[in-house]
Amino acid sequence: MAGAAPVPLKTKLAFGIGAAGESIAVFAFATFTFFYYNQVLGLSGTLAGLATTISLVFDAVSDPLMGAISDRWRSRFGRRHPFMLVAAVPLGVTIFCIFSPPAGLEGWALFAWFTGFSVLMRLFVTLFSVPHLALGAELSEDYLQRSTIMSYNAVFGWVGGAGIFLIANLLYFRKTPEFDNGLLNGAAYPEFGLTASLLITSMLLACVWFTRDRIPLLPKVREETLGIKPAQMFLEFVEVLKNRNYLVLLLGLFFLALTLGTQATINMHMNTFFWELVPAELAWFPLGSGVGFILAFILTRRLHGWFDKRGTAVGALVFLTFFATAPVVGRLFGFMPDNDHAALLPIIVAFSGASYGTFAVLNISVMSMLADVADQHELNTGTRREGIFYSARTFFSKATSALGHLVGGIAIDIIGFPAGAKPGEVPDDMIFQLGLLDGPIAIIPTLIAIVFYRRYAITREEHAKVRQALDLSRAAPKV
Repeated sequence: MAGAAPVPLKTKLAFGIGAAGESIAVFAFATFTFFYYNQVLGLSGTLAGLATTISLVFDAVSDPLMGAISDRWRSRFGRRHPFMLVAAVPLGVTIFCIFSPPAGLEGWALFAWFTGFSVLMRLFVTLFSVPHLALGAELSEDYLQRSTIMSYNAVFGWVGGAGIFLIANLLYFRKTPEFDNGLLNGAAYPEFGLTASLLITSMLLACVWFTRDRIPLLPKVREETLGIKPAQMFLEFVEVLKNRNYLVLLLGLFFLALTLGTQATINMHMNTFFWELVPAELAWFPLGSGVGFILAFILTRRLHGWFDKRGTAVGALVFLTFFATAPVVGRLFGFMPDNDHAALLPIIVAFSGASYGTFAVLNISVMSMLADVADQHELNTGTRREGIFYSARTFFSKATSALGHLVGGIAIDIIGFPAGAKPGEVPDDMIFQLGLLDGPIAIIPTLIAIVFYRRYAITREEHAKVRQALDLSRAAPKV
């Protein structure tokens, strides 16, 4: 088995490339689709939010099933790689279709197209992401090396998201004679979708190919758990929820995802109408987030050594709450520069970078904590369930994020935000309500998440005892 031996750099890079491809798909979908279908194609905010919600619910239900199946799968190509391989091409195709609806579709027909391909896209994301995260947990058994592996996952996830954001704003959504704000140019979206789909497929295939040499070193499925047995898989899912440390992580994630889902839904509305930024200005945001992710990549393992994983996660969540809301709250109370002031963009980019960096620290910490919980579960039950642990995490994340998308979409309609609006022409009271939704209201669930993350109890010393007990049980002769 992989044990605590150093994981080769090539493997960590290849694992990260998979995260980059997945991030392109998720980021492109979360950032541009609601704005595209609502503002450009004219679909109501409620229907656009409902389409996203339906897709996430289907995806959330499929996650635990995918985790249980990959835990039980046995083939010459291991437990995780076959599913990652199968997902690569279909995921790229569905992303292209989402950004290329047939001309003339509107109303319920457009809603059906968006919903159908969103469901398919999310299912293929599940087919890749759940085995991929489980693979990351299996690459090493070392407490801090797991943090390093998940740091690669986080920083490459940023590379994918920031890269596609730059490509979108600098190449496809440029200012044209017809559109001062290129995000309102409907003809640019199919071309953008094709580029995204090609990048996604090539990166996912590269991840599978360049990590295949680790398959012989990964944990093998036990004979007694072979086979697809729905009733038993359901009981296994219930069993992992009995782990107190796992449950508090999920509950924390539940409330955090409510905030993230709501903010992701209205993000482009905020950039376009609240701050009145154009794509050329949005292209500066990856600079801030890049600094944040690089610092997270460098510091998170050290922070885990200094403050342990729980202390690091709680601290990151506190700072994330501040950095994510301060600019909006400042504007609502009159403390931020006007939209035409030269200082506005640097301030927003700086706060955005800080929030992305603290979120990266939080994400790395939680991903590493889940691997430690999987060790504790193996000691208590005799079975490893990385697939179920990570799938249940994505289940709760996507289910609550779906609620956030629906809330955001309905809120857009409640305040009467017009489709096809022009920046600078939206009434001030509507802009104020949009800011309230993105800032003070959306952040409330995150404050609750802090309470739950504080209750996580696996310290570095506790994990060392678990690893020692596991090593002794594996070395003991089987009777």
